[in-house]
Amino acid sequence: MSNALRAVRGMNDLLPADAPLWAHFENIIRDWLKSYGYREMRTPILEHTGLFKRAIGEVTDIVEKEMYTFVDALNGESMTLRPEGTASCVRAAIEHSLLHDGGKRLWYAGPMFRHERPQKGRYRQFHQVGVEALGFAGPDLDVEHLLMTARLWKKLGLAEFIQLEINTLGGAEARASHREKLIAYFAAHIDQLDADSQRRLHTNPLRILDSKNPAMQVLVEAAPRLMDELDEAALTHFEAVKQGLDDAGIAYRVNTRLVRGLDYYNYTVFEWVTDQLGAQGTVCAGGRYDGLVAQLGGKPAPACGFAMGVERLLVMMAEAGLAPAPDAPDVYVVNVGDAAARAAPVIAETLRDAGLDVVLHGGGGSFKAQMKKADASLARFAVLIGDDEVAANQVTVKPLRGEYQQNDPQLGQQRLAIADAIELLKG
Repeated sequence: MSNALRAVRGMNDLLPADAPLWAHFENIIRDWLKSYGYREMRTPILEHTGLFKRAIGEVTDIVEKEMYTFVDALNGESMTLRPEGTASCVRAAIEHSLLHDGGKRLWYAGPMFRHERPQKGRYRQFHQVGVEALGFAGPDLDVEHLLMTARLWKKLGLAEFIQLEINTLGGAEARASHREKLIAYFAAHIDQLDADSQRRLHTNPLRILDSKNPAMQVLVEAAPRLMDELDEAALTHFEAVKQGLDDAGIAYRVNTRLVRGLDYYNYTVFEWVTDQLGAQGTVCAGGRYDGLVAQLGGKPAPACGFAMGVERLLVMMAEAGLAPAPDAPDVYVVNVGDAAARAAPVIAETLRDAGLDVVLHGGGGSFKAQMKKADASLARFAVLIGDDEVAANQVTVKPLRGEYQQNDPQLGQQRLAIADAIELLKG
């Protein structure tokens, strides 16, 4: 039996073959967020457990079943690897008084951790890009976030695969009234509830509406509607969001059963969904959470935001053939001979000084073997260095791509002074 160590299940390595797609995605993300005036922040991956219990809600799947929580052996405090980014972002904004001079548009990216069954595009260590607008009231920021994400799908080449669903959760008074009606309704049909729903009945009945159990869908569809409890302010806010989407030509579907899995949401909630990932169809979700800043100890401030699952979007991009070509150097340096082996590192540095991306062959080997490596690197040129070239202070430049991808070893190659070679390589 092998004793080789393996990665923790659901926590994956990023291998070189996958890195170009990640880099391509991240470059698009940075340019996209910059164009909307959002500024990056970074928070620790480890937080006090109480932060997530207060923010997310103790009677949620995340807090009850999915968080990686442990007791710090040094001080006995309960610590948790962050399962989502909003709570950490708001905590940091409060701690560092970021809102003292007005609202802030913020974004973050990085790993999150949830103990759930790994499946396509869903892992125990996963990555999110999150966007938070803190200190802004009104529906205009809700609309901005929806227009932002619609633009991103176009930039990523995924617009045809992703659809928008929206809903409103209203204010606290409407949700309290709706909660009592839900409890009464589901209690009257308790024999039809699965174990999870029975457990949530008196603690978080709104989450029953989000049940994916096929046997409960008829029951859920007939449940009292939160929309019937909304006051004029909530309805006006929601109508303004829909009007903003209509004005921008963004298609959407109102899903009155959309509640989200976190307790801090109010008013607008939304999900961008796809049928390309099987059961895990949500690739981006968010909404308004006007009470969270005060809930975590800050001065009351409105807020809204969203987060997207990076792995899920990358799976879709790869399957749609949108992955970029592998990274390739400009030059692969082949060297044969003792003098050439000593000179090659210096010549390679000279080429890099000129702004070229250069791979220097290492580990020795015959000329033929090195040329195979050069071709496999996808470099545009091979720079050949032998003892004769060193003696003449020259190199031989051989094109590797296009018409020069032939078996003739002499085709297209030129022996040049290093300065002339650089001019050719950069041309």
